[in-house]
Amino acid sequence: MSPHAFPHLFEPLTLRGKRLKNRIMSSGHDTSMPTDNRVNEQLIAYHRARAEGGVGLIVLQVAGVHDSARYTSHVLMATDDSCIDGYRRLADTCHAHGTVVLSQIFHPGREIMESADGLLAVAYSASGVPNERFRVMPRALDQAMIDEIVAGYGAAARRLHQAGIDGVEVVASHGYLPAQFLNPRVNRRTDGYNGELEQRLRFLREIIAAVRAATDEQFIIGLRISADERDPEGLTEEDSLTAVQQLQSALDYVHIVAGTSASLGGAIHIVPPMAIAPAYLAAEAATFKASLSIPLFVTGRINQPQEAELILRRGQADVCGMTRALICDPRMPTKTSSGHAEDVRACIACNQACIGHFHKGLPISCIQHPETGRELQFGQLQPALRGKRIMVVGGGPAGMKAAAVAAQRGHEVTLYEASAQLGGQVLLAQLLPRRSEFGGASTNLQREMELAGVRVMRNTRVDRGLVKREQPDRVIIATGAEPYWPAFERGGELQVVDAWQVLRDETPLGRSVVVVDWRCDWIGPGIAERLTRAGHQVQLAVNGTHCGENLPLYVRDQLAGELHRLGIPIIPYARLYGCDDTTVYLQHTASGEPMLLENIDTLVLCQGHQPVDTLGAELEGLVAFTRIGDCLAPRTAEEAIYEGLKVAWDI
Repeated sequence: MSPHAFPHLFEPLTLRGKRLKNRIMSSGHDTSMPTDNRVNEQLIAYHRARAEGGVGLIVLQVAGVHDSARYTSHVLMATDDSCIDGYRRLADTCHAHGTVVLSQIFHPGREIMESADGLLAVAYSASGVPNERFRVMPRALDQAMIDEIVAGYGAAARRLHQAGIDGVEVVASHGYLPAQFLNPRVNRRTDGYNGELEQRLRFLREIIAAVRAATDEQFIIGLRISADERDPEGLTEEDSLTAVQQLQSALDYVHIVAGTSASLGGAIHIVPPMAIAPAYLAAEAATFKASLSIPLFVTGRINQPQEAELILRRGQADVCGMTRALICDPRMPTKTSSGHAEDVRACIACNQACIGHFHKGLPISCIQHPETGRELQFGQLQPALRGKRIMVVGGGPAGMKAAAVAAQRGHEVTLYEASAQLGGQVLLAQLLPRRSEFGGASTNLQREMELAGVRVMRNTRVDRGLVKREQPDRVIIATGAEPYWPAFERGGELQVVDAWQVLRDETPLGRSVVVVDWRCDWIGPGIAERLTRAGHQVQLAVNGTHCGENLPLYVRDQLAGELHRLGIPIIPYARLYGCDDTTVYLQHTASGEPMLLENIDTLVLCQGHQPVDTLGAELEGLVAFTRIGDCLAPRTAEEAIYEGLKVAWDI
């Protein structure tokens, strides 16, 4: 595809004399990489990869402006001059590749997730109005502390400016402190910071003035705000639009997102999952763009360069935040500008290793591109010292990644798949409701193999005889897994099937269905939703505290909302015990007491998987081999693809 297909995406934009070489932005996002609240080599390497990949603008993750702004234990802080050196090294690294670098400056107010020592922090807000999601009751800020925090914004900007950062983005999005002052449902003050809009804007005006006073005329100042906080107690589109109209004369751009950190439903939009439509804020962006005289940036599941080009061509925005797209493929801008958009590894918005890792306090990565976050280890592909003949057995994610990377390193690689299609369990995952994009994980890996020159043999089952004939130097076994059927008391004629049989439509099911979910991931609820929409009466029994317990938070919460809308009963703490003709017997995992579900026609097992691992025993003593992915131990696509990378890296 010609780069001329993206004329708007690669049109430069100038802000305060700083030239953005394209309209692609890596928006501010926490990486969980900093140590001791400072920029480190891991974070520099992470951003270097995106700068090298051609991104026009990098907005760094939030920098706390006051000691009370520590919303996580791994937040970056810009509260003393010791931060300057790290920021300077980061700025210099990105500038070397022609990338403009801004930093977010930030105070969460009442949105405190956790502290470094596990004790509950004292949180501050405009007023003593509690946060629903983190169950935080904040303390109302007094004037002295407001002045302190405003001065903190100015001082943080001074340090960032001194470090060579090109500007800052004041974070007023997602219900953080400036939004708490703006929101009349949160701001209940009786002083000059509340009343009409102008009074509620006072805090933000003071921040912007402090930043400008502490820097110079060439320093960029932007504002990020939720166009709509998507919550009954949150800012509306009208609230936010009116606010930025009033502020725009003091700003260089406005950056819109959606949602709020204050509620479970609003927080979904912080990192919208696969179930949310791509580029879903384009219409809101158009409204803001038409009402403002300064550039408008928009972020919200813009995963592909084609989507970004369309937004820009329609005049809905001036810059597109494509953060997860760049996490998944740091070289997306360069590939697109050089006419190779078809080679872009598209983000599937699974949220598993990016925001999923962040919520566990771990450095972010990507299930499709495990090199992300591990740039110090896997940043530079090393050619093999000696080319070897590699046989990869199994065309699921683990096998495909291993084959692609081994071939990229110069090995002669042949991948064997027993069936007609590559993809393994990805082929099943994409059949669940609103999960079709998951199939992209297979499509992307197939393209990587094709570009690397991997030979693929479909409909070919590997055994000792084939290996003996082919005489490879190394075999990588990635034969995957199959559904696990636990031992349970089974009497009578009740129909029992597993999730795979349901997804493959292998047999008609009865009207009344119980889905028993041991994994507490997306398979059980996905099956329950699919069958409900097909007209079955479904109950979902989960062996956990709640449905989707093992899923990334925003995926889980979106799914919970969908199941609630469909009226699907969910039974937590439920262990499968047995069944007879029409009854499913469960045991409450906390009390040990029985739970009986009667008049049931079909029992669907979502009980995890067991390895398909017979080849290794056949190959003992014949050839060196390594097991990876589910055939080693059934887990997720993330582990499978990472192990594919790792084994190929070490050959």
